[in-house]
Amino acid sequence: MTHTAGRMTTIVAALLAVALVAGCGSSSKKSSAAGGGGASGGGKIALVAYSTPKEAYADLIPGFQKTPAGKGVQFTQSYGASGDQSRAVDGGLHADVVAFSLEPDVTRLVKDGIVPSSWDAGPHKGIVTDSVVALAVRKGNPKHITGWNDLVKPGVKIVTPNPFTSGGARWNIMAAYGSQIAQGKTPAQAQAFLAALLKNVVVQDKSARDSLQTFSSGKGDVLISYENEAITAQQKGVKLDYVVPAQTILIENPIAVTKNASKPSQAFVTYLYTPAAQTIFAKKGYRPVLKGLESVRKFPKPGGLFTIQKFGGWSVVSKKFFDPQTGIVAGIERKLGVSTASG
Repeated sequence: MTHTAGRMTTIVAALLAVALVAGCGSSSKKSSAAGGGGASGGGKIALVAYSTPKEAYADLIPGFQKTPAGKGVQFTQSYGASGDQSRAVDGGLHADVVAFSLEPDVTRLVKDGIVPSSWDAGPHKGIVTDSVVALAVRKGNPKHITGWNDLVKPGVKIVTPNPFTSGGARWNIMAAYGSQIAQGKTPAQAQAFLAALLKNVVVQDKSARDSLQTFSSGKGDVLISYENEAITAQQKGVKLDYVVPAQTILIENPIAVTKNASKPSQAFVTYLYTPAAQTIFAKKGYRPVLKGLESVRKFPKPGGLFTIQKFGGWSVVSKKFFDPQTGIVAGIERKLGVSTASG
């Protein structure tokens, strides 16, 4: 290698290091898929995730760094609304590991060649945590909220994110819709219920974490939320209770390693499925995907629990309910004057 070539290599490496520390990634899809490779020491991992597991990763990352595979590994982290984060990676934000709220935010990256099509081939099908949709209420439950049907009563003020930016909001919507089907209502009646529920929503923030902050500040009577988000709020001292409705949806949160990710990235994702890591998730309020950890936290078992497969899976649901032009929810939101723009 010539002196000039060596100097250029050093400059390029320095610039890449600055970009990773800044968390700003690259400006093209091709380079967002290509990780930084093995850096000095243990390497680097750029984690791009949805908003709610930030507290979990605050413990999971040090846990991984204590393992032989994680020794010396450095991380950059980015958190935000799941849909926004997925679109950012699709548009060039550098990511080695993506952890999103729902499957379509990963499959978008599969379609554009950033995540391999085999991302969900493992025993857990790419799902790293489970949860359920719950109803967070003010301490003491002054509005006497016991289930979904209470949310459409006059005077009940609801906080939930915008389903066109937030993956959590889409889980919330499908939980509400499915609750009516589970009670024997027709699809038309379930759609009418969604319209009545969304009419009672006073704020639709960009992400689930933003909605929690809005609720914590005193706005609204009910926050439709992940069960784990309500638990996180309690752990932070927010004065709220929460109700797991008799009919609710099983939330399944995916994780994936991008193509050409940095060397330790797969080891990190593998670590997240270990009992140690799944115990950390459970302590933060997530339902672990590993069996045998039931003693870590006792989670209620709703009798009317259903999955997104009840409605054909996300490929069907995304088009039918959340297409910005033709979707059922888009039609309801436009009548309420709510934006259906994705970002």
